[in-house]
Amino acid sequence: MDAQPRTAPSTTAGDRASLVAFLDHQRGTLAMKCAGLTGDQLRRKAVPPSGLSLLGLVRHAVEVERIWFRLVWGGADIAPYWGPKRDGAYAEFDVQSADPDEALTAWQQECAHSRAVVEDATSLDATVRWRDETYSLRYIVTHMIEEYARHNGHADLLRERLDGSTGE
Repeated sequence: MDAQPRTAPSTTAGDRASLVAFLDHQRGTLAMKCAGLTGDQLRRKAVPPSGLSLLGLVRHAVEVERIWFRLVWGGADIAPYWGPKRDGAYAEFDVQSADPDEALTAWQQECAHSRAVVEDATSLDATVRWRDETYSLRYIVTHMIEEYARHNGHADLLRERLDGSTGE
């Protein structure tokens, strides 16, 4: 996977611009953690006994982007991109024969869709009702920042274990 450009968020931006920039910064961090690795390295579960891999994290990001921006916000009737759970585990983490290029392309497409959703919304205060709960777009964007930040911590450990790379 190639590194995506990563821009530091503005220290003076307004609410929407700041949240969008922080989300894109987190997306860029995950891409950076995967950059320059082979398919085998991306598939490797580098911190036993955990089943996490960098490729699994990218595929999980595809699912999370789809769930929040297509299913919850958009109301689309979608099935999991990588298929249903297998043996009780989410399919996106089953990466033994997964194609890294397919995952990266799907992730880039979902991120582009999510960016368009946020850009087209009139306000971060806009809401949607899903499964007896009301969500604002602000909540969804903030949750996505949290989701990426948590998994980027995992990505740091995986990358360090693979080739010793650390930091930002």
